[in-house]
Amino acid sequence: MNSAPLRAAPSTLAAPPLLGRRGRTLAALALAGLAAALFLQLAPSQLIPPPSRWALAADFLAGALHPSFASDALQSPTGGLGAPLSILLSGLGRTLVFAAAATGLSLLCAFPLSLLASRSLGRPARWAPVRDRRISGLQRLGSAARSGLRLCLAAMRSVHELLWALLFLAALGLSDAAAVIAIAIPFTGTLAKVFSEFLDEAPVASGESLRAIGASPLLLFLVGRLPRVMPDMAAYAFYRFECAIRSAAILGFFGFPTLGYHLKNAFDSLAFGEVWAWLYALLAMVLLLEGWSSALRRRFVA
Repeated sequence: MNSAPLRAAPSTLAAPPLLGRRGRTLAALALAGLAAALFLQLAPSQLIPPPSRWALAADFLAGALHPSFASDALQSPTGGLGAPLSILLSGLGRTLVFAAAATGLSLLCAFPLSLLASRSLGRPARWAPVRDRRISGLQRLGSAARSGLRLCLAAMRSVHELLWALLFLAALGLSDAAAVIAIAIPFTGTLAKVFSEFLDEAPVASGESLRAIGASPLLLFLVGRLPRVMPDMAAYAFYRFECAIRSAAILGFFGFPTLGYHLKNAFDSLAFGEVWAWLYALLAMVLLLEGWSSALRRRFVA
């Protein structure tokens, strides 16, 4: 008996896509960047300075090997020349004070705002009975208010602290309050957003045992969720403090008596040795604070 030729069974395994979703997203971003470069008519030759600038660039790099506070541009914010050491300590101290005040103010505002913006405080737990998962009108109102708060936080952090500084400089003048508030507003928005995400993503396995003994939803949040994210909150707060130091230093270019004030004077006078001296001082302060914050984080987590 003649048998029909056997046909190979069609393969059920589809070929993997050339690019996944993330790959397509990255490719789209790369193409968008290339299109923007073509639109702006950018060319690699534009990165090479003209010959007349080479001497100035060489002087700037040479200043890194010979940092000095002995230039005539070293002035105090109140006017007049001063002792280099006293001006150095004053510039670093004002930078540190502005950063600490702005970070402290932003933390005081960001922590309660993060609790209100977090979805974990008002939503029913996954282990809750079905009857407790029903969404009431009050919960819908709370969800709408939470969305509005998140929108306000996004608006606060979308404006850079330098733009806030220009606004408060016009409103309050060259005052310490203007500098502190200018840094604190965007930092509050960023801290509140990140803290709320920490709360939303915190593991809640311990909530089952707490609920089994009759714990209230507020107690579940305070005992089962909040302690788990406190180390992450502390670590991120220290990081934002380091960012605040850099922001406070840059505010000196607007006339505030921080490290940036002396950097601007040195740049304007082409005193590159002094420029590098202030940059090294800023780097040393950031490194010292990084070591201090790392030690505190280790003790906090332990």
